[in-house]
Amino acid sequence: MSSLNPEALLSELSDALAAVKDGDALEVTKARYLGKSGIVTEALKGLVSLPVEERKEAGGKINKIKAQMEAAINDRRDALKQEQLAARLAEEALDVTLPGRGVSRGGLHPVTRSLQRIEKLFASMGFSVAEGPEIETDYFNFTALNTPDDHPARSMHDTFYLKDDQGNVQPDVLLRTHTSPIQARYMQNHVKAHGGKEGMPEIRIIAPGRVYRVDSDATHSPMFHQVEGLWVGEHVTFAGLKGVMIDFLHQFFETDALEVRFRPSFFPFTEPSAEIDVAFGEGPLKGRWLEVAGCGMVHPNVLAEAGIDPERYVGFAFGMGPDRLTMLRYGINDLRLFFEGDIRFLNQFAA
Repeated sequence: MSSLNPEALLSELSDALAAVKDGDALEVTKARYLGKSGIVTEALKGLVSLPVEERKEAGGKINKIKAQMEAAINDRRDALKQEQLAARLAEEALDVTLPGRGVSRGGLHPVTRSLQRIEKLFASMGFSVAEGPEIETDYFNFTALNTPDDHPARSMHDTFYLKDDQGNVQPDVLLRTHTSPIQARYMQNHVKAHGGKEGMPEIRIIAPGRVYRVDSDATHSPMFHQVEGLWVGEHVTFAGLKGVMIDFLHQFFETDALEVRFRPSFFPFTEPSAEIDVAFGEGPLKGRWLEVAGCGMVHPNVLAEAGIDPERYVGFAFGMGPDRLTMLRYGINDLRLFFEGDIRFLNQFAA
């Protein structure tokens, strides 16, 4: 203790604290005096060598110095915080003469606009909206829809199969590749509620939702939207399907200058099947045939799998991509713009 000069030590600390400019330097200074190997700590350790009668007095003096140092360090810490706050306020000074910021109004995403429009148009034709899970089983996504076991869509190159807790791919659990499983589920539930034979009420639904496929480029995304429709009854015809789709497309694009054609095609779940193309009578796409949907009469195997008597009931189904319809409606060339969240793009659709 005789070598510990309180006045000199406090003066030395004061000079050191005055030179401190940030929190890290402050901690270094504190450790020099009050750390495990600091000057004051070593002095306290040295008390054990003093006689008992001197130890109490010396310890009191050292603890007094320690308390004064801690107070000085805390004062410097508070001063540093104030200095940092003052510097930040000076840097971010508010100019009260600047004009205020306007309150921006958000708007619906263009695909959401299209989905709402599609639902509204089909509701006017008596269709209700059905929903289903995005994580599906192989049965509802493929088997219930008459998809053969060797169909290319079942491969991992086209479909996202999910893994179990051990990281093993589950061949029966996947992200749905279309919203057709909603139709399969709806038909089965409808049969449970009403029976699939005599006296069953008609089924008239659309099934909008997100779907997933292993694909990504300017016109494809691994996640996109689909709307599929289903009408099952005793007197459903292909002519009725054509009437529904032609009426819908004219209303969706808000033009009568629109040609619609049906091309023969193939889908496992419909027979006969067709692709639907449109050609605009005006604008930059005038005269070009553009594919917008697929459709057909529901395959008897699909009806039978759902428990519906295919000898008594018939149905038609259709499927379209709201993303593609939105691209055509607004003249957008790259599908990926819908999902990148670029405010410069989305601002064009603000309300």
